[in-house]
Amino acid sequence: MNKRFIFVVAFAVVVAGVFTLLFYQLIASKIKSAPAPVATTQVLVASRTLDEGSLIREGDLDVVAWSGTPPPGALQDKKQAIDRGVISKVFQGEPLQESRLAAPGSGAGLSALIPNGKRAVPLRVNDVIGVAGFVVPGQHVDIIILGNPPGSAATLGTISKTLLQNLEVLTAGQDLKKDAEGKPVSVPVITVLATPEQAEALSLANGDTRIQLVLRNKMDDTIVKTPGNAMALLFSGQKLGLPGGQAPVVRRAPPPPPPPAIKAKPPLVIEVIQGGDRKSSEFKQEPED
Repeated sequence: MNKRFIFVVAFAVVVAGVFTLLFYQLIASKIKSAPAPVATTQVLVASRTLDEGSLIREGDLDVVAWSGTPPPGALQDKKQAIDRGVISKVFQGEPLQESRLAAPGSGAGLSALIPNGKRAVPLRVNDVIGVAGFVVPGQHVDIIILGNPPGSAATLGTISKTLLQNLEVLTAGQDLKKDAEGKPVSVPVITVLATPEQAEALSLANGDTRIQLVLRNKMDDTIVKTPGNAMALLFSGQKLGLPGGQAPVVRRAPPPPPPPAIKAKPPLVIEVIQGGDRKSSEFKQEPED
């Protein structure tokens, strides 16, 4: 056999072996570096956007495989979510979490959005008082009242006072009322969350004073004590400066006693006798002091 042919065959076998070894090592390294399969978990997601106050039905839910660790409190069984109210908006495809739903049996609507120990208090405002329509659910506001407190000095004019601070707005919408002619008119209504004591104060203020909403940063929970202000003091630069910021109370002096009755003297009678004629004249006397 030709030695040249044998050499070519041997060289080809060696080259093929080297390439085979390199290819094997390349494949083995890729297999080792491939990521391990990610574990999945079955979780509930919203099949459509669920607004606050809505009641969840079976058609509102989908079960999907969630890669990696599911969000905290994510629900996995439809029975855990059906017929429960939504207290925080859930977008389509977003997992349903326990913290976003009302307690089982509490139903839906506005009542499901009210936390334990709180009350929903509606306030009638206009577009200007409602911070030009920028008050939306979830924001926090202060309540300022304007009026004339009983017993306040008339010279002070209208008095303003911060009644409550850092109240959360629950709803902001329109309420239909009737005007003096019986025609329906649209009146903005703001509903805020308050404690029972705050609800009592707001009910009084809503009926007997004007209400101004002051928008505040949701992250600012500082409560500031203010003395209040009055129309007359805006021009003088003075402050009410009374404890609690209450309007000054005018303590009126009791009315003076009536002057003593003046005793009138009886008239002075002078009788003149001329012959057989008698004439009497009366003269009025000045009363004594």
